[in-house]
Amino acid sequence: MPEKPASLKAFRSSLLDTYRGLGVLLMMIFHFSWDLGNFGFIEFSLANPFWNHFRDIIVTIFISAVGWSAYLTMQKHHSIILWKRDLKLLLAIIIISLGTYLAFPNNWIYFGILHFIFLLTFLVRPMTKWPIISFIIGAIIVLIYNTTNWLSFPSVLPYIVHTLHLPTSTLDIAFPFPWIGVALIGIALGYFKIHQLPIPEHFVTRILAWMGRYALPIYLLHQLILFTLVASAKMVLSH
Repeated sequence: MPEKPASLKAFRSSLLDTYRGLGVLLMMIFHFSWDLGNFGFIEFSLANPFWNHFRDIIVTIFISAVGWSAYLTMQKHHSIILWKRDLKLLLAIIIISLGTYLAFPNNWIYFGILHFIFLLTFLVRPMTKWPIISFIIGAIIVLIYNTTNWLSFPSVLPYIVHTLHLPTSTLDIAFPFPWIGVALIGIALGYFKIHQLPIPEHFVTRILAWMGRYALPIYLLHQLILFTLVASAKMVLSH
């Protein structure tokens, strides 16, 4: 009899879920701080090195988790229906782009972190066959990015924005480098079986693991809730 397709849930890792959940938590803190700054409660600017590095940590967690997760799922890719995951992510991208276009037409999200992750997934899946090579290439990309200007994508961004008539300001933007390298390094995390390391059974880790399992719906809903709460608080305190 033909093999029954395996569920993606069968390939979950508590450590990976907790790791991704940490990224979700930091993302919520980042966006909540942005909301507070937007309504004048605190000073918030990406020009501040603290918030710039804070965002880099969040992106590093999410992007490395892409490679890590891809390695685990592709070990039995013949029995996993990956298109369902891809379709959910594509739908989320449409919701993000359309929603921000309607709400913020002058700086809507046309290529944010979800858009990048969607495209990145198709790059890292084939590379999971060569985890050591992926790690070496990823490390070289990160090294070059941090020591030279060869991989500086923002320098060509104005040309792309002008050619495609996109807004010059956007709520979220993702650049290919060094994050492609980070995703390739993430593949090695799966290869070296980092996901099999034990994690303490604790209230905090259970919450983080739950957040990691439902990272996508939390991503789609959290800012709507946080923004509404901060806007409501501003309205109440203004009277």
